[in-house]
Amino acid sequence: MDSGVKNATVTRVLGRTGSRGQVTQVRVRFIDDTREITRNVKGPVRVGDILTLLESEREARRLR
Repeated sequence: MDSGVKNATVTRVLGRTGSRGQVTQVRVRFIDDTREITRNVKGPVRVGDILTLLESEREARRLR
């Protein structure tokens, strides 16, 4: 298993993005850390879901 894989909990759903609204922008907090970042998620997601992030340094741009 790769050491870069991290689990994060969805704390807020910010809105839909993408050309057809197929991506949801969410705020996540890392389980093993106190950091909180914004990520884009494809598929159904709600507050409290746990995401497995393969890459944890990149943050999504804000919605306009």
